[in-house]
Amino acid sequence: MMELAEEIIKGRRITKDDDLSIFLTCDLDELRAGADKIREYFIGDDVDLCSIINGRSGRCPEDCKFCAQSAHNHTNCEVYDFLDEEKIMEACRFNEEHGVHRFSIVTSGRALTGEEFEKAIHAFERMHNECKIDLCASMGFLTPEQLHRLHEAGVTSYHHNIETSRRNFPNICTTHTYNQKIETLKAVKAEGMCPCSGGIIGMGETWEDRLSMAVDLAEAGVESIPINALMPIKGTPLEDRESLTEDDILRTIAFFRYINPEANIRLAAGRALLTNDGEIAFQSGASATITGDMLTTVACATIASDKEMLAKLGRNATPAYVNEK
Repeated sequence: MMELAEEIIKGRRITKDDDLSIFLTCDLDELRAGADKIREYFIGDDVDLCSIINGRSGRCPEDCKFCAQSAHNHTNCEVYDFLDEEKIMEACRFNEEHGVHRFSIVTSGRALTGEEFEKAIHAFERMHNECKIDLCASMGFLTPEQLHRLHEAGVTSYHHNIETSRRNFPNICTTHTYNQKIETLKAVKAEGMCPCSGGIIGMGETWEDRLSMAVDLAEAGVESIPINALMPIKGTPLEDRESLTEDDILRTIAFFRYINPEANIRLAAGRALLTNDGEIAFQSGASATITGDMLTTVACATIASDKEMLAKLGRNATPAYVNEK
């Protein structure tokens, strides 16, 4: 695996035509070591921290089987319309004061439209003008025109998970398609924003599904890949799924690094399943994380605990804007 890591550093790229089974049969420690070497070469010791606020919650018409916010599922998630702008500004300033790299508004629903989209634009314009933190959005299937308006308002990154493999996608969601996800990512890249897209592992997919998802993200040129480990939510069709083992999560993170060597591999939901909220994962190819409050699952890590853990690993989690002040 170290030889393969060296080949990737020298320019080789893994494609769907390669024999990907090596990632499933190789020694995990060797795989992790190679992934960390690739991470060190392409990303270095910098760790990208992002934080999100749930800008609109519940009543989503999409039938994603994992989601607490789907109207098709029967959960106790909060339901509210687009947040008051002052609450968003307060959260943005808090994350900036605590040295987070980027801040994102995430909204439930197929797409944010109409008056609520206008409210989001105004909120982003204020954050862009009053704060230095980078801005991200996750608002569903937006049009190229909407993406352009977000970009003009100061948003530099757009998040849109493909969730799983093309083969497995219909088992997870039937109200939209995998192709629609890919087309949205193409529109994000065409607009010149950073595409952020990953998925959830532990939803009943095969190892081959995870490998396929990693290759599809590489082919789409995704620059930030959040990897969520399913935290089953009562009231969803996946509520009885068994939690993944740490070794399974680490193997997934490691081969995602081999297949997407230059991307930020970002820890997301499910960090509670990992030692010290992901300490070993940062030595297995991970180079970024969502920190602070999570969207629909409770996180045990905090911004402070993440920075402390990363400092002990010799990693730098201080954004450039902090040094500019």
